[in-house]
Amino acid sequence: MSTRRLSFIFAISLVIFLVVLSTGCTSTTPASQTTTTPTANPTVIPTANVTVNATANLTVIPTTTATPVVHSSKTLIIATTTSLYDTGLLNHIQDIYQNETGVKLMITSQGTGQAIQLAQRGDADLLLVHSPSQEQTFISNGYGTNTRCFAYNYFMIVGPSSDPAGIANLTPTAAFAKIRAAGINGTANVSFVSRGDGSGTHTAEQGLWKKAGFNYTTDISNSSGSWYLSIGKGMGDTLVFASQKNAYTLTDEGTFLAYKSKLQLTPLVTKGNDLLNRYSAIAVDPAKNPNVNEVQADRFINWLMSDEGKQVVGSYGVDTYGKSLFTSLTPDVSSVAPFNCTSSGFVSPV
Repeated sequence: MSTRRLSFIFAISLVIFLVVLSTGCTSTTPASQTTTTPTANPTVIPTANVTVNATANLTVIPTTTATPVVHSSKTLIIATTTSLYDTGLLNHIQDIYQNETGVKLMITSQGTGQAIQLAQRGDADLLLVHSPSQEQTFISNGYGTNTRCFAYNYFMIVGPSSDPAGIANLTPTAAFAKIRAAGINGTANVSFVSRGDGSGTHTAEQGLWKKAGFNYTTDISNSSGSWYLSIGKGMGDTLVFASQKNAYTLTDEGTFLAYKSKLQLTPLVTKGNDLLNRYSAIAVDPAKNPNVNEVQADRFINWLMSDEGKQVVGSYGVDTYGKSLFTSLTPDVSSVAPFNCTSSGFVSPV
């Protein structure tokens, strides 16, 4: 066989080999062969840092891929704060709501700041959050509509029963000032754990530092020393970490009660309007994100405003903890200071 013929056969074989290799590397599974793993109700879509939940029995589905969120007429995607998630309230509501309406609640739980960012991208239909200043910015920028406040409880400062900084029964701002002074002076066993995650609780903490006379960036987070620990975690994880460190922290009352049996922490400062913790429901405005499920968001808000919704929220926790973890807001209470919000009236569609 001639050298030219051998070269020709070799070249053809090489081309065929490269084509087969390329096809094999880029082949995909047909859609008809793709399988989906079923999950238990309710579905949870966490952020990259998944919080271990000690109370609610929720299935975790990561959303760190670039796959777009699919909005369905039979699902409602709720971006919410960790306190509503960690207490188990949304797990409780999901079962009731789906049985009544057939609508599946898909829950993504993180700090309020992260939840708002998710909603701004159109990756949620509804916000359930507790940071009035951040909520107002979200609404003013055209991302939120049909706002209703639906419940409240109180923040509290908790810490070791030995109370090394001596803050028991002080005002919230006086307690913060005393913790900082003890920390700066190197008082033994004094440290403060901050969520540090842009959440409603973290925002409330920053507000308390400001009212106490400190600049949060220069006086607390950047130059206070090793006594101040910012961990970037949800409320449940923050409480567990503070308990392990015998440290002080700011928490909402509901999550503290839900985690109390797992903690070596004591409520030390529990009174004062500065500790008020109000929760709101905000539908994501389709004017900014046309794909969101406005109808189901509005219907869920209407359910929260109904007598049944208020009863479900306002009675949650009584059987387990001896008191409700949340107090439902009524029009006569919410319309005046310190609330100044709307907790009645149905939104469209009714």
